[in-house]
Amino acid sequence: AEMLRGRVRMGVIVGDLATDNDAERLSRADIPVVQITTGTMCHLDARMIAEAMKKMPLDDLDVLIIENVGNLVCPASYDLGEGVRVVLLSVTEGEDKPLKYPHIFLEADVCVINKIDLAPYLDTDVETLRNNALKVNHHLQLFEVSATKGTGMDAWCDWLVKECAKCK
Repeated sequence: AEMLRGRVRMGVIVGDLATDNDAERLSRADIPVVQITTGTMCHLDARMIAEAMKKMPLDDLDVLIIENVGNLVCPASYDLGEGVRVVLLSVTEGEDKPLKYPHIFLEADVCVINKIDLAPYLDTDVETLRNNALKVNHHLQLFEVSATKGTGMDAWCDWLVKECAKCK
């Protein structure tokens, strides 16, 4: 959110089972944030998004980011009306996740591989992870980033800005 300030006007709908931790962090970036707490549900659905959108200043936004409840299984089966579906995968989850949970990768347009700075300390080969994601969906656009270190974030943010420009 900080890196995109002044480049795109964004709002975020955040899904979580029990906390508002992500919404708290995002609200410090002075952007509109709506929290959806699902309780026991492992995904958001279109009804939840429709209600949350009523609380968003949609006319003042270039992009609305929906963070679905974080796993690689449940969210894959629910259409939220998104224009672009992004799957976020951490290298800490292992290089086999695209093969184990192919549906979410098949449905995605983009895969952001995060925490690449940790790869040297793990038994995860980032190139194998990339190849496995592309085996499942050869149309995936891939970004390798470290959100904490900033590695790859310029390319990811530039892509978001270009995608927003297409919708104007």
